[in-house]
Amino acid sequence: MALSFLIPKRITHNLINIPGWRSKRKIVVFESDDWGSVRMASKEALNYFLKLGYPVDKDPYNYFDALESNDDLELLLDVLSSVKDKNGNGAIFTANCLVANPDFERIKSDNFQNYYYEPFTKTLERYPNHNRVFRLYQEGIAKNFLKPQFHGREHLNVPLWMASLQEGRKSVLEAFKFGMFSVHAEPDPVYFNEYTDALAFHTKEQYDLLPDILADGLNVFRNIWGFNSESFMAPCYIWSSALEATLSKGGVRYLQGMINQFQPIQGIPFRYKLKYHYLGQHNNFGQRYLIRNVFFEPSHTPDLDNVGESLKRIGIAFAWGKPAIISSHRLNYVGSLDPANRNNGLKLLRQLLTGIISKWPDVEFMSSDQLGDLISRSKTRN
Repeated sequence: MALSFLIPKRITHNLINIPGWRSKRKIVVFESDDWGSVRMASKEALNYFLKLGYPVDKDPYNYFDALESNDDLELLLDVLSSVKDKNGNGAIFTANCLVANPDFERIKSDNFQNYYYEPFTKTLERYPNHNRVFRLYQEGIAKNFLKPQFHGREHLNVPLWMASLQEGRKSVLEAFKFGMFSVHAEPDPVYFNEYTDALAFHTKEQYDLLPDILADGLNVFRNIWGFNSESFMAPCYIWSSALEATLSKGGVRYLQGMINQFQPIQGIPFRYKLKYHYLGQHNNFGQRYLIRNVFFEPSHTPDLDNVGESLKRIGIAFAWGKPAIISSHRLNYVGSLDPANRNNGLKLLRQLLTGIISKWPDVEFMSSDQLGDLISRSKTRN
């Protein structure tokens, strides 16, 4: 039985690397999602929900993930600077960030009738041990260890969340008390994604809000970081292709994701049409798709040999002439809720980086937009 399980999995790991752009260069890209967004507010909030009987300890995003702190970024930058590629560059994280969070006080003052948001830099001011986060980001950018890119305005489905607040759903109101929009509340969830699927919709009215949210978010991104985001990673891998026009107009040239895009089906809640993509494929706006082919998520898979499995998949990518595009979410590297989670994630990341350099001394670290530029300049067209 074990063999029959492994064969299809290994075949899949090869198949996703066959079509699309190729290069003899050994390129590694780390794409890390969720930076800037609130999740579990504090250890106090976590214990409160456990006492209510919410199984937040069963969902790693609720149990480990929180707004990045001073310590989180300092320690991450230390690990990224610990190796050098063939060009003398350290490892770089494409930090796919959310640039805003709900303004919980204003929403409450308005009796949940209207939605308001604040830039994530304002959110940082209310969290302890977060007063140097933005400065550390700037240091990481200057030293080429971090490259913020657009993950959305919020990691939040605004219309569905506001509707649940107005309906008085208990789990949503409980989370709201702590400045949170998401909490794992089975057996009474509204839906699987806990309001994090920011670009999902069920009705035309919900969809019609999304272009303005994206355009506004890209402007906020530009105001915070001082440059345009050339790539975009849709929250939960869910977006309608119709939104790519708005992204293109806002300067987005590259669309991060997996081989499958989940497109909402209007009129059928929580159902999606799969759309297949391959590396370097372009759409009608000339935007190119970047496809993740390695997954390094130790907080999700603590029983897996995460370093060994990632090195295998990097080797498969290189064997097919593909860059290794590694998905590795923020929750692996934050420790406000559990320092052991961060320590383990960083220890394994250091081992992975050391393993990459040792196994492939000619490796090159790039950010997503740098890889996209390379593909766009290439004579190989797809």
